[in-house]
Amino acid sequence: IKDAIEAIQSLDPGEKFSYRKIAATYGVDRTTLSRRHKRVQAPNKAKNINQQKLNPQQEEELIRYIKRLTERHTPPTREIIRNFASIIAKELVSES
Repeated sequence: IKDAIEAIQSLDPGEKFSYRKIAATYGVDRTTLSRRHKRVQAPNKAKNINQQKLNPQQEEELIRYIKRLTERHTPPTREIIRNFASIIAKELVSES
């Protein structure tokens, strides 16, 4: 995808091109290529990062909290985990 987008961007301004031909040349899906080129669709990795409420350090803190509860024989409920995650994130975190 990246190489195909670079090929499109290397064309002269106003020069006509076909997403279908470029997609076939680089072996990528035409729809995905056009969406990425028009910036309608972000790469999955970027999309996933933007949807996360906790960064990796916050996730580690949450894991340590859950382990401490488990060591004290206090099984963490979904509500306990969600509340602590919301405190760490400083915003409301959904159940998922």
